[in-house]
Amino acid sequence: MKKNRINAVIMFLSAFVLFNSACAQNPPTGRAYVQEEALVQNSTFLLNNANFTIPLQNLNTAKIASVHFTNQYASGFDSLLNKYAKVDAVNGNLYNGQKNINDLSADLKWYNTIIVQLNGADVNNPQIINFITQTQKLKTVIVALFGSGDSFNQLNGVNAPIIWSQRVTTVSAYFSAQAIFGGVAITQKLTSTFTPRYAANMGFLTAKTRLQYTVPEDAGVNSINLIAIDDIAREAISEHATPGCVVLVAKDGKVIFNKAYGDHTYDDQLPDKITDIFDVASLTKVTATTMEVMKLYDEGKISLDSTIADYIPGVRGSNKSDITVRELMEHQAGLVADIPTYEKLKPGDHSIDSSAAYPTKVSDNYFLRKNYFKDVMWQDILKSPLRTRGQYVYSDVSMVLMKEITETITSTPLNDYVLQQFYLPLGMKTAGFLPLYRFPASQIIPTEQDAVFRHTLLDGYTEDQTAALMGNVSGNAGIFASANDLSILYQMLLNRGTYGGVQYIKPQTVDLFTAKQSAVSRRGLGFDRWDPLEDHHYPSKLASPQTYGHTGYTGTCVWVDPKYNLVYVFLSNRVNPTVGSKLSSLNIRPRIQDAVYQAIQKGL
Repeated sequence: MKKNRINAVIMFLSAFVLFNSACAQNPPTGRAYVQEEALVQNSTFLLNNANFTIPLQNLNTAKIASVHFTNQYASGFDSLLNKYAKVDAVNGNLYNGQKNINDLSADLKWYNTIIVQLNGADVNNPQIINFITQTQKLKTVIVALFGSGDSFNQLNGVNAPIIWSQRVTTVSAYFSAQAIFGGVAITQKLTSTFTPRYAANMGFLTAKTRLQYTVPEDAGVNSINLIAIDDIAREAISEHATPGCVVLVAKDGKVIFNKAYGDHTYDDQLPDKITDIFDVASLTKVTATTMEVMKLYDEGKISLDSTIADYIPGVRGSNKSDITVRELMEHQAGLVADIPTYEKLKPGDHSIDSSAAYPTKVSDNYFLRKNYFKDVMWQDILKSPLRTRGQYVYSDVSMVLMKEITETITSTPLNDYVLQQFYLPLGMKTAGFLPLYRFPASQIIPTEQDAVFRHTLLDGYTEDQTAALMGNVSGNAGIFASANDLSILYQMLLNRGTYGGVQYIKPQTVDLFTAKQSAVSRRGLGFDRWDPLEDHHYPSKLASPQTYGHTGYTGTCVWVDPKYNLVYVFLSNRVNPTVGSKLSSLNIRPRIQDAVYQAIQKGL
């Protein structure tokens, strides 16, 4: 009985990272998965890629549809595609009746990239082949072919890239989908001749450039050793430390664990999903603001030793005038922790309706008057005292000031800049400020029942009061994201600035900002880091001194450990319905991280 339970647990742990609920087929598990994946890699080939279409680039402009006909593994294939970009699944079988293949072309009008899944039965359908040959003249087409090489006899007119897998399994579907985006490498050339166009020794090789989604054994970790994560996460929920959470672990550029626990709230019974979007709170400081500062530093547009007054003349004459960018980024500027300007709100400062006089949306039915930030918040920042300059005092105000500096330099709002320069090109589907403009509330995890000034359950609006009064876009808070999106961004940092074949930040800049910079604290530039004090065990008692990342007030964290080639993401809404301390007192986040290290150290 015990053996059966362990086998069931291994199967579950091995499978969940790869499947969405729509995917019905169960893959092999553990080492069997790794063995099958090796067979698939050795029998997968890339043809017609002279234009280097594969791996796909320019994800910020790609509008992708995946068309399937009789591929039995289409749901798994499509679920893996959606780890990298938004890809809409289209059932081509709906176009062989009253609707025909011409209707399919019409319905794909707004897509610029079409992925077509084919097997032996599909290639013998002239209408499907004609659809491909006609569509490739107008759009980027990629063919994912499964089965016998005899199919190439029907594909001589296809100029589009073809990823061909001889094996027809769940794993080959996953592998081909990931190969399209560079999650896995194509390493083989044809060993046989099928037609003059598809002959022996032909084919294109690719490199792995993005995250791979696989089982723990593929990264040298035994699935059974990760069961402790389940126990700790369930303890957090049973102890009411948080209604739910999502945990993600990426090792060696491979996502080996990604699981959701619990529900959106304690009473709504809407289960958390790995695709859900969380208010990441102070992770904004490194996920948005610091990212922009690093890029501007690369471009020579910002200097760490320049002062606030160098960029914002309005601070001249104040006690903030000679504070440097470095001091702000290290939290050593002597600033107060926060400016609680919500305490100054007057009835005339807000309205239940938007208008030219009340343009700033704070939450549902709450609009702030024009220039409230300039007239009230900015003035409070300028007048606030400096008490501890040169000492480490964590301050939200520092990142509010950094937002003002970067926006002055770029003439672009912070939310637009990070979306266009990082999130969309990286393939981060959910990350950004103001999520309700792009996603339904049902996909966003609610946070606090605000009793301070908004008097509503916050769902899609930042929990942070200062950021809320800035229209939910601030340098200290306001970002929402899924765990997968964060893993992409922080894998890019772990890669020292490169992801998907694109250099987003120079390696030396990543090294500079993530290394210990302060003589009086553990901090880097923007980033929090490993704490050398043994009794703190921060972020984990097993983390290496190279570890960097950040935590968030809502119950979130991201930690990158270069020694172990590790990215750890934990997202929760521990502030729902009201702020609690159990997530910290129970050490949920570091204990889960400890469990990850222990599993790595035990290996296989």
